[in-house]
Amino acid sequence: MRYICLIYNSTDTDGTLTPDETNELIKAHFAFDEELLRDGIMIHSDALEMPDQAMVLRVRNNTLSATDGPYVETKEHLAGFYVIEAPDMVKAKEIAGRIPSARFGAVELRPVRTLTLLE
Repeated sequence: MRYICLIYNSTDTDGTLTPDETNELIKAHFAFDEELLRDGIMIHSDALEMPDQAMVLRVRNNTLSATDGPYVETKEHLAGFYVIEAPDMVKAKEIAGRIPSARFGAVELRPVRTLTLLE
């Protein structure tokens, strides 16, 4: 089963790591990525740009509206994600708990839902 691991960073601590700490965190992610790829667990992972680079899109009455930057005030922002393959939630939790950024922020773990058409 597929799971998505959403990495959230706290706005209170974001940007407070020293350059050396930042490099160590990035190196830890690279090593973790290699391990997951080697073990056939990782489907995809990426870091995301900062929230001020985001845009929220909505379509209402066939009209597209766009709002620049984060739409709501929040103490955490989505910083990256992993899509992994695991046999069950227990194993997915063990894998997600090893994501290096979990030491500084939070990781939301969710099963990916496969959509099918209703008959």
